[in-house]
Amino acid sequence: MSAIAIDFGTSNTVVTRWNEATQQAEVLNFPQLSQTLGNNPPIIPSLLYVVAAQAGEVIAGQAVNDRGYNLKENSRFFHSFKRGIGANVQGFLPELDGVVITFEQVGQWFLESIIKAMPPELTNDQPLEELILTVPVDSFEAYRYWLAQVCQALPVAQVRIIDEPTAAALGYGAKGQELLLVVDFGGGTFDLSLIKLESSVQKQPLGFILKWGNQNLGENSPQQARIAKVLAKVGLNLGGTDIDHWLFDYFAQSQSSEAQPVPQTPLTTRLMEKLKIQLSEGQEATEVYFNEQTFDSYEFQLDRSQFQAILNDRGFFEQLDNAMAQLLQQARRRGVEVTDIESVLLVGGTTQIPAVQDWIRQYFQPEQIRANQPLTAIAQGALQVGRGMKIQDFLYHSYGIRYWNRRQNCHSWHPLIHAGQPYPMTIPVPLVLGASVENQPSVELIIGELGAEDQGTEVFFDGDRLITKKTAGISAVKPLNEAAKTIAHLDPQGTPGSDRIKVEFQVDQQRSLRITVHDLLTGTTLLNDIPVVQLS
Repeated sequence: MSAIAIDFGTSNTVVTRWNEATQQAEVLNFPQLSQTLGNNPPIIPSLLYVVAAQAGEVIAGQAVNDRGYNLKENSRFFHSFKRGIGANVQGFLPELDGVVITFEQVGQWFLESIIKAMPPELTNDQPLEELILTVPVDSFEAYRYWLAQVCQALPVAQVRIIDEPTAAALGYGAKGQELLLVVDFGGGTFDLSLIKLESSVQKQPLGFILKWGNQNLGENSPQQARIAKVLAKVGLNLGGTDIDHWLFDYFAQSQSSEAQPVPQTPLTTRLMEKLKIQLSEGQEATEVYFNEQTFDSYEFQLDRSQFQAILNDRGFFEQLDNAMAQLLQQARRRGVEVTDIESVLLVGGTTQIPAVQDWIRQYFQPEQIRANQPLTAIAQGALQVGRGMKIQDFLYHSYGIRYWNRRQNCHSWHPLIHAGQPYPMTIPVPLVLGASVENQPSVELIIGELGAEDQGTEVFFDGDRLITKKTAGISAVKPLNEAAKTIAHLDPQGTPGSDRIKVEFQVDQQRSLRITVHDLLTGTTLLNDIPVVQLS
């Protein structure tokens, strides 16, 4: 079976394939797309340059750096575009060659570039059978939907997705009955996932399948299936890209003058990233910038103590502490204490920052922390799905239906499925409904995602930088179907005062909410196991 896994990241992307000869996952090196720095494995910078929008002609990855497209302001150059996919972004996106550009289109071009660049010898000149993609634990529902649409057009028989932290646990090769905490901190997101590895005699190749090909792939694996059970998870829209912007703001404030402001360009942003990387290896870092237009030069110097002060001023560690508190609270509800956690796995480039590792050591002992595969663990672990590995996950949000509250004379929401519900569900959730008006011809249904009222995510532009931040006062409910969906036509028509239909709700392996509707008056089944909305 020819299969690859793609860890599509905000800053960098890693691609792996399963080597049948060695029975190991290996990182692929693509000519022109990949870069290799020092002893690091080959990674693909998540960059894109649009040559001809109408024809879909683009340049991706390291080739963008090699040609210098990342050094100057250019409307055809895109970076950190993953953060805008599926988000309600306010800001300007260019029109190129008569085509209005979207983050979704840029992301699709990028993924297609990787698939097209696949060397034929890696698949024995055969079409790619399976693609496994990874997603953050708290990804926008629209992001998953976008991913599903992109996959339909790819020349791949079957496509699966798996949460990034779960893949990381598999990539680190955790053994036995281990209880693991995965800290996944990349360019755009910070995710904490508590995972329990268990043994199982089942051999079902699971995962969230976006595109069905040969459904029997992996069932004949000689390995005993293992379950990676997700016990708790928390995600933030916070990453290394935010830190790069904070570093620029620091130097813009400390070195700018009215006559000589520090310009924010793709090159200065890249220099901030290089400073950050240098400080992961040494106590001090220096970069020099020369403005070719004004002939001004700047020297950016920073040491670790200054870097930590910048992070403190931005409330960086406070955000991390709040996320850890939320995760441990979820864990305690499942009977797990922090002392029960056996290993902590670090994933993503931002976990290589010493200040971040010091923060982790406030909660865990050094011998518990594993940090030797920060860039490759996710993509390598994703290949385990379908190779004797079963993923047992739970829903991140709660869901309910809208109804008319007569006492308060307004619409309210009735909870149906609570956060933490494992899926696929084996027992449906029943709900009995009646007519609300005389001669009611049908019953309609609006499904909502029930969230916390005091926290949300806002995505917007500040100049040319994409910003995500937590906000207060966001509505507790996000409707998932824009218009009411008719689930039952009543014949004879309904009358208030008596139960009329029974609805059974169930979540399948693909996270689709499915319903079965029985007419209690006529004894007939009006709908049988019909998908209504996609859950996250």
